[in-house]
Order: sequence, then structure tokens, then C-alpha cells
Amino acid sequence: MTRAKRKHVHVLFTGGTISMRIDPGTRAAMPALSGEEIVARVRGLKQEAQLTLEDYARLPGPHVTPAWMWGLRGHVQKLLDRSDVHGVVVTHGTDTLEETAFLLDLTLDSPKPVVFCGAMRTVSEPGWDGPANLMAAVRTAVHPKAPGRGVLVAVGEEIFSAAEVSKWHTQRLDAFRSGRGPLAIVDRGQVRFQRPPARRKPLAARRLVAEVDLHTMATGVDDRLIRASLTRGARGLVIEATGCGNVPPGALPGLRKALASRIPVVVVSRCGEGRVSPAYGYEGGGQMLQALGVIFGGDLPGPKARIKLMAALGTTTKLPELRALFEDQSGSE
Repeated sequence: MTRAKRKHVHVLFTGGTISMRIDPGTRAAMPALSGEEIVARVRGLKQEAQLTLEDYARLPGPHVTPAWMWGLRGHVQKLLDRSDVHGVVVTHGTDTLEETAFLLDLTLDSPKPVVFCGAMRTVSEPGWDGPANLMAAVRTAVHPKAPGRGVLVAVGEEIFSAAEVSKWHTQRLDAFRSGRGPLAIVDRGQVRFQRPPARRKPLAARRLVAEVDLHTMATGVDDRLIRASLTRGARGLVIEATGCGNVPPGALPGLRKALASRIPVVVVSRCGEGRVSPAYGYEGGGQMLQALGVIFGGDLPGPKARIKLMAALGTTTKLPELRALFEDQSGSE
């Protein structure tokens, strides 16, 4: 009986804590390891799949930019278009992993699995979680139930949909969370899928419009920063509102100015979970914002809504079409 041919997984190493060690001089984490050096520390990984290792970058998560993410997206799409590649794994800094993974989930057009992973601890620290997360990512990429589920995130022995997951804790090994729960778990080393994700039609974005600013509302916030965004040429605004979609009255003049200038304004909540809605009728309440013409972003958190608006503006600049993109794909089942 012949052994089944192993699937080919292309692994892109882009940096992050999974590639870092503690510098003895500064006692702080710094990028250090190559992809081959990481894989050499993951016992048995090369038996899971035929691996191609590529050192694409060595960036800390906060150094990632929209332009860089768009370039990575194009590179991954080219890999997926190859008949000899069955899946792609991307290592990434966890600080911005959810944004890059979400962009790829929004815009890639392929049923082949793309799985992101990272680490919360460096190779210098006890309990380095990089090897376990990378093993889980590769095992997910070759899993027969992985195709067609969009971009996935493997961390802390759980597999999440990139459309649903966010980083919730600064340091814990299980730092990522989704209000809908994981799609799969790692059970004694085996990936076990529990449910399908809420799938969306990919955005046919021709480019990424990076001039989108994100503003968080709090008590007494006025419109000065919103006006500064308009002065510097923002093409879109995302407002992390309070509660289910409300803003202080002082922010309204700037929002009115943006909307009068045909600049799209997407409203989401600064709360960790839940959807926005036009539930309140007072000045600055969601009902007034709806009447002004804002777009409600469903249950998207602010950073993801910003990424989506960047991609949406690369698809269309017409406000009714932008509104439809968010209303149809903002996270509803």
C-alpha cells in the first residue's frame, strides 16, 4: 500500500513575536529568527505536509501598513492560483494580525485554505507558543474540511474565522477571541471543526484606499480631530461610537461636514461585542446619525471596519454601493 502524497503548503514568514528573542542588552523582544530556524524548533512539522518556506518579511506587528498588507494579499493570491499549492500559512505579529487576515478574507478569491498564526511569547521565554501555533496552522491548512472557509487564524489551540476574531488580551496565550466561538479546536493534536463560518462574497477591490481615519468616541469628545482628518484629505471615516451607535453632540458638526462632502462615514461600536443600530433618538443618537446618512457597520470592531472601508473604496466610491457592501456583509448570518 503506497503512502498518500502529502499536500503542498507554502509558509510565509512575515515577522512578529513568533520570530523574536529577548535581546540581552535591552532585555526587550526583537525580530531574530528566520523561517527555517523557527521550523527547526517544531518537531514533526515537516512530516505534516510538503513545505515551502519563504522569508517574506521580518516586521513587528505595529510596523505593518495598508500598502504592505495589500502587497502581501497579491502575493498570497498568486500562490493560491498555482496548481501545485494546496494552502498557504502566514506567520504574523499578533498586534495587527486580525487586520491583515481580515483584509485577505475580504479580497482573496480562492477556496484554498489560508491560515494565519503568531505567538504571544518569544523563543527566549518559557512556554514559547510559536511551535504549537505553527503546527496547528499547517494541520489546519491540510485538513480536508478547511477549503471554502475563508481565511483562518490558528492560535491558542483554537481555529477562528478571520472575519470574526479579534485580539482581546495583551499577553495571554489565548489572546484571541470571537463572540461566535472558534470554528475548530485542537484536540490532542488533531484539528476538529465544529461549525462553518458566516461566509461572504469577496470584494473585487482593485486597490486599497489607505486614507481612512478611525476615531473613538468618549465623554465630551468634539469634532476637532474629525475636522483635522478632513483637512488632511481623508477619503473615509470610521467612528467607534459609544454603545450601539451614539456620539457626543460635539462630534456632530464634523460628521455633518464629512457627509456633506460625500465622504463615507461608517459607525461601529467601541464595545467588544454587539451590533450598532439606530435605537436612540436624542441628539447624537443612532437615529439622528442614520438620518444624516452614516453607514452602520454591524458588529465589526473599528480596526476591521477601517480595513473594510479601505477595500470597499477600492471597489466603488458611490455611497449607495458602499452602504450595500456594509449592510450585506457586516457580520449577519
